[in-house]
Amino acid sequence: MSTMWQGCLADTDYFEMRSSGGHDYGVWVTTPPGYDPATTRAPAVYVLDGNWAVGMTAPLVVTQQDPMQQIQPYIQVSVGYAGEDAQHWARLRNRDLVPPGEPIAKEFIDAVEMGIRTGAMTHEEADAYLAELRDTRADAFLSFLTTELHPRIERDYGTATSGHGLFGYSYGGLFSLYAWLSGSTLFESIGAGSPGVVSEDSQVFAQLKELGDSQPAAKLHVTVNDQELLGDLAVYQSLAKNAATVLHRLTSRGGAVTSAVLRETHVTGLQASFLSYLRTCRAR
Repeated sequence: MSTMWQGCLADTDYFEMRSSGGHDYGVWVTTPPGYDPATTRAPAVYVLDGNWAVGMTAPLVVTQQDPMQQIQPYIQVSVGYAGEDAQHWARLRNRDLVPPGEPIAKEFIDAVEMGIRTGAMTHEEADAYLAELRDTRADAFLSFLTTELHPRIERDYGTATSGHGLFGYSYGGLFSLYAWLSGSTLFESIGAGSPGVVSEDSQVFAQLKELGDSQPAAKLHVTVNDQELLGDLAVYQSLAKNAATVLHRLTSRGGAVTSAVLRETHVTGLQASFLSYLRTCRAR
């Protein structure tokens, strides 16, 4: 990493990796202060949407030295897109983070159309954005994380054999729920911030039904933002309502599921949600 970026993201390496499916990913690896795998090995926490999230979440590695509320040591692995794909991360994430067969909610289409009207995106950008939602492959991306990327992180950074985590926000939060409900055994704790369960017909509800009375062993922490629920944007209202429905169905069964309502908007909630996950699932 260049000297300039090293000053902003201390103890952070960057590399690029092509998946078996032919997609190029950028990976930022932030190690704990003074990390030495020869003495103490730390687990990995995978953070999605690396192109956006790394600058707001990787600096929180200092929480491991907070004398008032220490967080268990972890290596942060932020996963985003590389090369030409990096400038298109906002639409490519639709392909990777959304479960196969996930319906495109009317509220979501309305939000995209509003983006065109307000000049936030062009018609061409909107078409490309929605096109990625017609063939979604969260299953392939989960396989990449667990069977391709993690072995490399384990080898190159000397991670612990257990205690790994996953955090995603918005569609990343939807992916986190999908990974948890799929029973992935790599992660012992999962954070789902404002999970993008926009449709009442979401695959998440089908997964819940298949789950029956059982529940994955991993800890799950879900956050939503009060302004999603109280604001006037239908897409965020649906997200908050459906996330609450998921939580009600899970907590009625018991198990290691926690939640928090944060005083944020959907855009500003990323860092607060990650910190809530750390404090809830990874505190000493």
